[in-house]
Amino acid sequence: MVASRVVGAGLGKLDGKHALVTGASSGIGAAVARELAAHGCRVSLVARRRELLDALAAELPGEALVLPRDLASPDEGIADELARAAAEALGPIDVLVNNAGMQRVSDVADDNDSETRAAVERLLAVNLLFPLRLTRAVAPAMVARGSGCIVDVASIAALAAPPGMAAYAASKAGLAAHSETMRAELAQHGVHVVTVYPGPVDTPMAEVGWAAYESTATQRKLLPEGRPDELARLMRRAVERGDDRIIYPRVYGGLRYLSHLARFLIDKLPPSVMGR
Repeated sequence: MVASRVVGAGLGKLDGKHALVTGASSGIGAAVARELAAHGCRVSLVARRRELLDALAAELPGEALVLPRDLASPDEGIADELARAAAEALGPIDVLVNNAGMQRVSDVADDNDSETRAAVERLLAVNLLFPLRLTRAVAPAMVARGSGCIVDVASIAALAAPPGMAAYAASKAGLAAHSETMRAELAQHGVHVVTVYPGPVDTPMAEVGWAAYESTATQRKLLPEGRPDELARLMRRAVERGDDRIIYPRVYGGLRYLSHLARFLIDKLPPSVMGR
């Protein structure tokens, strides 16, 4: 993990705090919900699949609210409604974790029919548009209280992505840029922002992504892979301590400073390695 810290900006002990986690039904989101709940948080769980949210809520040690929603919906009021429902049930939202995401591996030239275009727009809605809406629904109350933390789960794909991930990389780059820019705006009001750049992490969504590449075994040997529970622990500590960004696994830390070199190397890799 690579992290930088703003001293004194963290929330400290999380016992009794209320965290809203999107994409909580599996993978990183479920791991984050478990980690925060284990450290005393009341947790609002947001994702499409109610049955998975119900199962997760049942295993958590404290209060948990299940809020099944389709975050790709064009209804602009869902973000405000979610924030209101969570706050009414469990109190003011102290931690917002924008984790929900979709991954799609396809070549831009192939995304030229109505079905694939709709899939790309759904990805952009979930990965970028909804997190911005939800942030704007939650942030004003944090600012008014002078306390809170917003965690945005971007991706190292925002820094350097392989072929086939143009839409995903664009969505995560947009979220990362919004997150990094917002940090300075909200810091003066006592609200902290954590930007997370995961590399490959062993999750169901990652498995789907790997399966789209023909040379999965070759790529996995080249690209170190992290664990969702370890990333969740780092995210919880970042909220407590005031770390402003996380790059995980640690080996990918150089991409923040060497993104142009990474782009050059990816472009030079032979098709047999990239599997496309």
